[in-house]
Amino acid sequence: GGGGGGDPHDLRARPLAERRVDMQGFCSPSDFQRSPYLSARGNIANIFCGSTEEGYKAYHADKYDEDKNPNGIINFGTSENKLCFDLMSKRLTQTDMNLMEPPLLQYPDWKGHMFLREEVARFLTYYCKAPAPLKAENVIVLNGCGSLFSALATVLCDPGEAVLIATPFYGDITQSVFLYGNVRLVYAYLDSKITGTSTRPFQLTVDKLEKALRDARAEGVTVRALILLNPQNPLGDIYSLSELRDYLEFAKRHELHVIVDEIYMLSVFDESATFHSVLGMDRLPDPQRTHVMWGISKDFAVSGIRFGTLYTENQDVANAVASLCYFHGVCGPVQHKVAQLLRDRDWINQVYLRANHARLKAAHTFVTDELKTLGVPFLNRNAGFFVWIDFRKYLRTGTFEEEMLLWRRFLDNKVLLSCGKAFECSEPGWFRIIFADKTHRLQLGMQRIRKVLEEREQEILAEEKEQPCQSDQDGKADSTEEVLFVSRHQEPTCATSSSLGDLIGLLQQQMRSSDWLQKNTAEQFA
Repeated sequence: GGGGGGDPHDLRARPLAERRVDMQGFCSPSDFQRSPYLSARGNIANIFCGSTEEGYKAYHADKYDEDKNPNGIINFGTSENKLCFDLMSKRLTQTDMNLMEPPLLQYPDWKGHMFLREEVARFLTYYCKAPAPLKAENVIVLNGCGSLFSALATVLCDPGEAVLIATPFYGDITQSVFLYGNVRLVYAYLDSKITGTSTRPFQLTVDKLEKALRDARAEGVTVRALILLNPQNPLGDIYSLSELRDYLEFAKRHELHVIVDEIYMLSVFDESATFHSVLGMDRLPDPQRTHVMWGISKDFAVSGIRFGTLYTENQDVANAVASLCYFHGVCGPVQHKVAQLLRDRDWINQVYLRANHARLKAAHTFVTDELKTLGVPFLNRNAGFFVWIDFRKYLRTGTFEEEMLLWRRFLDNKVLLSCGKAFECSEPGWFRIIFADKTHRLQLGMQRIRKVLEEREQEILAEEKEQPCQSDQDGKADSTEEVLFVSRHQEPTCATSSSLGDLIGLLQQQMRSSDWLQKNTAEQFA
């Protein structure tokens, strides 16, 4: 995701098509003319396509290149590992990869060739530390995890039903579940405050899941499933075994399916952090409703090779998904290459993972050291390709509109980031940066970020001189060892305006609890 704007709290009760467009700050529905050539569904798909494109259109039109376009845009927005091309290109061009046999050029079993499903089962048994060997018949192979989300949503939910997910989350899941399945998401909002049973910022708790489920049901929404991302994108959180068990028990109590996306499971780059796969648990609370997905795009730095896999013990679910695999198949020669890759455990362990983890750790250290130098708070995690950064001190009024302006300012200064709104974050001012990139791009990109932040700091100081304010330190993000520098977030409130502040608070509350934003759009105010 690359940006966004608007207020999240009023979104759940609205049709997803409307929500999605409003949500993205770059485009308001008025930018879209309904096409007479498209069905209603086609128009919605068209809107999806346009709503997230601004940053990427700009990037593709003006890509940074060290030699050809040194002033081009550096992409810190797309979650890709750009650190391992040397290793992967060498391995994928070795002679064992080039087998060509008749079955590879013929229609396969739509669940995937059995030789690949057996290899996936062995691979997941080993890396997920499964207590007993996983079975090839429970494995399905598709062209990526986006297709898997789409297929699972379609077979687990009826149109208009919903899946529960904690925010902030990887925003493309929204369209994966909606475009074919017409399934919506309902949100358990996480925030940076440490309250109740939380011990860390943005912590997912069963209480928050229960509340989100109650709220959805009170609105008449049928929730069929829970999505868990582990490791979590964009936070980088890794769930402990006891947390995983709590979430799965919650789902069992409410008869919810659980879709567990473990696509970053081998991208935990620090020995101090331990990843626990759901497939490694001694006993699943509800095995018939637990479905685990993984793919090679992240962990093996090959997002251009479309390959994802589902592991489920539920044969009804497996067969229903398999019927959709006709649209989402992986071509035969690629299935052979993936099987060869997953089979080569010595190379994976001794060469690839060692080098990949060392490179990820070095790149993460470089970016987080820069952030520390700037005095910018961030979540300090050890998984995935991203750092979740707190730029709230660079917003004077703390709105999503202001977040969007800062996002655009980065883009104008030739660096593409993702802002919190793209992940449905409930607090304005959080951004995700991708660090899995080469040193020279990281250095230049961080220089450009520094320039924007220093300019913004000067502007805020100048504004405060003109309009003196008392800084009200409300400790919005708590200081813990896990969150570096997250402490005493400053929210300016002018000394003379407490009644105005109350009024604004009241208005915000009304906006959140009604369809106020639906009726009062930016265009009308303009």
